[in-house]
Amino acid sequence: MGLRINDTVPNFTAETDQGTITFHDWIGDSWAILFSHPKDFTPVCTTEFGAVAQLADEWAKRGTKVIGVSVDGVEDHKKWKGDIESYSGAKAGFPIIADDGLEVAKAFDMLPAEAYLPDGRTPADSATVRSVFIVGPDKKLKLSMTYPMTIGRNFGEVLRALDALQLTYGQPLATPANWEVGQDVVVATSLNDDQAREKYGEIDVKLPYLRTTKAPA
Repeated sequence: MGLRINDTVPNFTAETDQGTITFHDWIGDSWAILFSHPKDFTPVCTTEFGAVAQLADEWAKRGTKVIGVSVDGVEDHKKWKGDIESYSGAKAGFPIIADDGLEVAKAFDMLPAEAYLPDGRTPADSATVRSVFIVGPDKKLKLSMTYPMTIGRNFGEVLRALDALQLTYGQPLATPANWEVGQDVVVATSLNDDQAREKYGEIDVKLPYLRTTKAPA
């Protein structure tokens, strides 16, 4: 069965280019983003890792740790980071998991249990290892997105989604379509109008079930 929203994410111990980690311990009390790649030294993935590196200050502002996973070994990861940093002009300070045994890819349901890496493999052999997982401090999956190999991920959208998740975490709020930071948010139907006004102040009743309010500071 696949990993679903609000499932506790798998815990695992793995080697990275920065040493051994145990995933839940590494997350600690932070938010975390795990983003996966089918192979080192591939063009789209290099641009994506570069984009993540360029956003280091944004992840830090949001108390969020980022970690990559690719189904190659530690030494390849270390060499690939040189290319990533050369391309992006930013330090790739985050760790990359060496998942050459496919344990992480299988635990997160990116590959079937019987998958293996054939000799002379190409990225197509692990093409489905192209996902983003956002994990809350409670170690539960909050969001996942999967892309094909030919489509570079939009990490501006990942940031937007992270902002929305953090804003609504533990709050009876949601964000509407195309929401951006600073825009109004949706009040959950679990609150009636009076409760919503008491908690959030003025509300805009657009439909009986669709009410908006200013986003909390």
